[in-house]
This record gives sequence, C-alpha cells and structure tokens, in this order.
Amino acid sequence: MTPTERTIARLPAHLRRYVVSQDYAAYTPRDQAVWRHILGQLREHLSDKAHPVYLEGLEATGIGAEAIPSLDEMNEKLSKLGWSCVAVRGFIPPAVFTELQALGVLAIAADIRTHEHIQYTPAPDIVHESAGHAPIIANARYAQYLKAVGLVGFKAIASVEDQAVFEAIRNLSVVKEDPTATEEEISHAQARLEAANASHRYISESTRASRLYWWTAEYGLIGDLKHPRIYGAGLLSSIGEAKHCLTSAVHKLPLGVACADTDYDITRMQPQLFVARDFEHLFEVLAEFEATLAWKRGGDLGLNEALRARTVNHLVLADGREVTGKVVELLPAPKDVAPGLSTALARLEGPILTSKNGHALDKPFTGAALVAFGQGTLPERGSFRLELDSGLVLEGFAVGGGEVIALSGKLADRELTLPSMARLYLTERLPSVAGGPADPGTWDKWFGELDAFTAGDGEAQARERKAQALHPSLAALYTEVRRIRETGQLAPERLEQIARASTDFPTDWLLRAEVAELRGEVPPRRETAHA
Repeated sequence: MTPTERTIARLPAHLRRYVVSQDYAAYTPRDQAVWRHILGQLREHLSDKAHPVYLEGLEATGIGAEAIPSLDEMNEKLSKLGWSCVAVRGFIPPAVFTELQALGVLAIAADIRTHEHIQYTPAPDIVHESAGHAPIIANARYAQYLKAVGLVGFKAIASVEDQAVFEAIRNLSVVKEDPTATEEEISHAQARLEAANASHRYISESTRASRLYWWTAEYGLIGDLKHPRIYGAGLLSSIGEAKHCLTSAVHKLPLGVACADTDYDITRMQPQLFVARDFEHLFEVLAEFEATLAWKRGGDLGLNEALRARTVNHLVLADGREVTGKVVELLPAPKDVAPGLSTALARLEGPILTSKNGHALDKPFTGAALVAFGQGTLPERGSFRLELDSGLVLEGFAVGGGEVIALSGKLADRELTLPSMARLYLTERLPSVAGGPADPGTWDKWFGELDAFTAGDGEAQARERKAQALHPSLAALYTEVRRIRETGQLAPERLEQIARASTDFPTDWLLRAEVAELRGEVPPRRETAHA
C-alpha cells in the first residue's frame, strides 16, 4: 500500500466516501506552470514575512517549488509530524473537514486553480491547502492547535441555514470554475448564495467557530503587534494578501475571543487582522471560546441552541448515553429541575440513535424520542407511572429497549399531547449538547446515502471541462516547455520559435513568462491576490 492508501484505510468509512484520487497524471504542463509561478513568488516574498518555521516547513511537509506535490510524498513527510493528508475535491461539508482535522488529517483539494484564476480561485485548491496549511504544521504546538480547533468546529452546533449557505458556496465555486458556464448560470449561483446568507435567523455556534478558524488558521498574524509575521494559510498562499496584510492599510488587533463575532468577506482583502502573541495565545483564546459552547455547557443553553438550530445534534445524558436526533420542542418546568436545567421535557424528532462513547448501542429508532429530566427509573417492560420533581407525570407501557407506547402525561396539572409511541430517556442532568450525530459512522451507514453530497460530482465535471477548454496547440507548447525544463536541454532557436508561437495566444502571459525564464530573461510577474 502507498502512504496515501494507508492513510485512507485508517479513516472511518463515513469520511472515506469524501476522499478522491489525486490522479497526478491529470495535471497538465500548464497546471505545473501555475504551481511554479505561485510557489516561486511565495518562497521569494515570504522568507522574511512568514513565521520562521514556514520555509523549513515546506521541506518538512514535502512541498517543493518545481512541481505540484504528490500526496504520497507529503504523507511520507507528514507522518513524521504525526499528521497525514488525503485528496478531496472542492468544498466538503464543514463537519467532514473539521473531523478530519481533529484526527490530524489535512483535506487537500486535489485540483489547482486555472491560469485565468491565478490571482484568485473561487474554489479550494492544492496551492492553498498544501502550501498554505501544511508548512506551519512543522511547529508542534501549532499542529496541536489545528487539531484542537478542528475538534471545536466539529462539536459546534450548525443551523439549517448554515447547511444552505454551504451548498450555495459549493455550487457557486463549481459554476465559476466551469469554463462552459454562462453568465446567467453564474448570476443564478450568486443570487442563490445571497438568498442563503439572507436567510440566517441568528449567528450559530458553527458560524462563530468558523470565524475563529478564519482569523487564526486562515488569516492569522503572530508576534509583535506593530511588526507581526504571517502564519495563516490564506495569507501564506496569496502573495497579494501577504504584501497587503503587513501594510498600514490593514488594522492590526490583538487576538481575542471577539474575533469569533467578527464577520469576513472572502471576495476582498480583509480590512483588519488579528495578531496572536505566540502559538500558546491561540490555546488561550480557543479555551475561552470553547467555554461558551453547548458542547461544554449542556443544560438549558444546550437544549435551546439545538432547538433553534433545527438540525441533527446529540444530547449527552448523566449516565453517558448519547441521544441523537432533532430537538423540536422543550417544555419548561414550573421550577428548576436540576442545576443548569429548568426544562422538564425535551422532544426529539426521529430518526433517533442511542450511543455511548460515540458507539451506537442499537440500530436507529424511526419514531420520536422524549428526554425527561429528574430522578426516576423506567422499567424494562410493563406499565409505569413516573412522578418527577419538575411536576412532570408520565404514564404508559414499556415494551423494552426504552421504547414506550400508550404514553400520556401531565405537567403541573396540564394535559400534554405526546406521541403514542416513543423512545423515553430519563436523566437528572444534561452535561453536554453537541453538533451532529454522536456516532457519525453509524449515522452515515444508515442515512449517508440520503446526503445530497456526492464526493466531487460537480467539481470533477468542471475539472474535465477546464482540461478540454485548453487549446490543443497551446497545450502542446506548454508540454514542450515542461519537457525542456525537466531535461535541461535548452535549444535557443526552439525557445525563440515557441516565444513567437505564444503570440497566437495573447491572453496567456504565463507561457511567455515560462519561456522568458528559460531564456534567462526576467519574466513578468502576476501577483496572486486571494487564495
């Protein structure tokens, strides 16, 4: 098995379905030229602007300037740092990205930006994901932070609107990267994203976690406030951003948890950036942010966060069991039920999954679930009547496995409308409420095929169309230039002929830059505005 195959084999099945082959042979000579152009600028301009570990980190993680990195080579190097990487295509669901990162696996977008988008790519690409994220992992403390912030993002609760925005962003990136897309299709995709953004009812935990990630791992500065250095991947993979961010045009703020409440616009350079004192400072801010999440606080706060999210999340009960489902109703008690709880009953919409320590205890239950708070014991089988301290009274017949039928109830002498069949859980407290299913693998096994995301569908089609859009004669010239570069067999007459032939493609400045470099001339440079 190759190093990459070993990495993939270690992944849970629900993550493996988002992994694609890097298909190194599919990179064209022009793709390689795009990589060389960008990496040449990065190494030249960032040597005294990036965190000191940057240049040695490129070598330590298998990233050279002459050719697009092979993920096998990267995995060989990353394994020595306790990390690995896999290829994905385009945008993957945030929960997948954050879970991979929490496991110490970099999700590397296999595609590379086109010549036309060398200044700004509307989709994740291998420049940003490898040359941006990987080098700083060479610093052990920062590598720990990436895993920790990944776990926080994975546990944060996302809303239904967050999901709609993700799908809209993914769709827009695919359309923009497709050379056959019409102006009407692009306008429709942009309008879809605007509508999705406008639909937000509130700022979710997941959105705040993504902002924290953006202002640190993506657009973070470090060191002295007046003379900081760059460590964020978005800045490290964009020369234009790297130059701009250190000027007086960008307001530098000390990093604090307030960055999680600061929005950003991916279509323009950022007007302000946050500066961490050192990598230890990242952990201080992360701990402060983490303490605000339902994952850590549980109780009423967690229940209400899950209720307004309208998404699948999981409740952790006092005995360690985890209940996965959608919280759709909360019934308040006339008095506090337990510390941190004034809720008497929570109703969850199925399917329902019961697990412990992240492992399913049985197959999903298709009906509803009720979580009653207070002291009480549900019999395995037979009739029952429960009177809890909250004033909640429940009666019914237990059929086994926590399932009950003929259920009725009262709360402070008020008759309740309850499902006639449900899964009933009793707990004295609620330590945690976290995003997504507690056992993602089992959930994906039963319901993953219902997920509209299919790994790389639209991105793969756009990649194929990009390759087809390259004029055959131009492709042949790039191929010859690449061969000359790799063999070192310089033929001045032939280079002159290629230079003249390149004028047939007046918008393709990159080929002329490649030829000029081989001829010993100073080639024109194009700055990469955004990564």
